[in-house]
Amino acid sequence: MQIGLVGLQYSGKTTLFNTLTKTQQSEAGTQADKANLAVVKVPDERLDKSAAVFNPPKKVYATIEVYDIPGLRVSEDGKVKITSEFLNNVKNNDSLFYVVRQFNNDAVPHPEGSVNPLRDLEFLETEFLLADMALLETRKERLTKELQKSKNEQAKRELPLIEKCLEHIEKELPLRLLAFDETEKKLLAAYQFLTLKPLVVAVNFDEDSIDKVESVVSEIEKAFDKYTLTVIPFFAKFEYELSQMSDEEAEAFMQEFGISESALNKILKTSYQVLGLQSFLTVGEDECRAWTIKKNTTAQEAAGVIHTDFYNKFIRAEVVHYDDFMHYGSFQKCKEAGVWRLEGKDYIVKDGDILSIRHS
Repeated sequence: MQIGLVGLQYSGKTTLFNTLTKTQQSEAGTQADKANLAVVKVPDERLDKSAAVFNPPKKVYATIEVYDIPGLRVSEDGKVKITSEFLNNVKNNDSLFYVVRQFNNDAVPHPEGSVNPLRDLEFLETEFLLADMALLETRKERLTKELQKSKNEQAKRELPLIEKCLEHIEKELPLRLLAFDETEKKLLAAYQFLTLKPLVVAVNFDEDSIDKVESVVSEIEKAFDKYTLTVIPFFAKFEYELSQMSDEEAEAFMQEFGISESALNKILKTSYQVLGLQSFLTVGEDECRAWTIKKNTTAQEAAGVIHTDFYNKFIRAEVVHYDDFMHYGSFQKCKEAGVWRLEGKDYIVKDGDILSIRHS
C-alpha cells in the first residue's frame, strides 16, 4: 500500500516525508521533478510486546510505502500550475495526504503570498475534481460510440456507472462519497480516479500557531463537512527533530512536553483506517511478524499473505487474539481458558489476531 504526500511548495511536505521515513531529503527536492519513495515500518506495540515474550532473533513490522510527490510550484505568470506529470504521480497512490501550511516564515514565503490552509485545500481538491471530470467525459464519449457500433457487453455495464460518477462529480463532490458495490469497484479500479482515493488532510503548524490548532481544524472540517475528511494537525519541525532521536530519547522528550503520541504514529494509524487495513501477527521463538491485510479478510486469504502454499493447502487456522494471549501469558493457558481455538477458511480475521496456519 502506498501513501502519496501532496502539497504546495514550502508546505512542509518533504519535512513530513523525512519524519515518516527518518531520512534527510532536502526541502529543495520539492522544487525538482524527482519524487522520493520510501518504505516505512508501521509501529505496533503488540508486536514489540509479543517479541519481548518470545525473544526471537527476528522481529518484522508491517510496512507501508510513502511517496513524496514533488511540490507544486508557481509558474512565471504567478499562478500555481497542475501538470500532467504531477497528476500521473498522484494516480499511483492508494491514499492521499494533503499537506497544507499554517505557519509564517519569511525565509520560505507561501507560493500564493499568504497563509491560508483552507484555500490551499480547496485548490487541490478542485484540480482533482476537474481531472476526474475530464476523464469521465472522455470515457463516456468513447463508450457511447462503442455501443452505437456493437452490443459490447462490457461497455453496456460500464456506461451507466460512468454516467453515475459524472453526474455526481458535476455537483463538485468527490467520488469517494459515492457507494459502490464490488463489481463497480473492479470496473473503476483501472481508472485510478483521484477523488476516489481515501484522503487525509495534514495541517502543518509551528510553535507560534499552537493556539490556532483547534480553530483551524474546526474551520476545515466545517467547510468540508460533506467530505467526511480526516484532519491531522502536526508540527513538522518538532516532529522531525523527534524522529531523529533514539526511541528512549524520544519517549523521554515526549513525556517532558506532555505528548502522548507522535505524528508518525497518528499518520500511519490513520492511513490504515482510511485504507481499511489491519494487522495480524505470527509469533514464535524464530520470528515475530506483523502482516497487513484488508478488513474482512478470511483466514485462508490471510494464510495466502504469508505464503501461497498456505492458501492452496489450507486446513485450519489456530487463532488467539493478542489481548487474550497477553492476559494469560502462554498458548497453553489460552487453551485451558478456552480462548485459543481452531477456525476454518471462512473465519474473518480480526485486527490483532495471532494466527498459526495448519496446512497439508
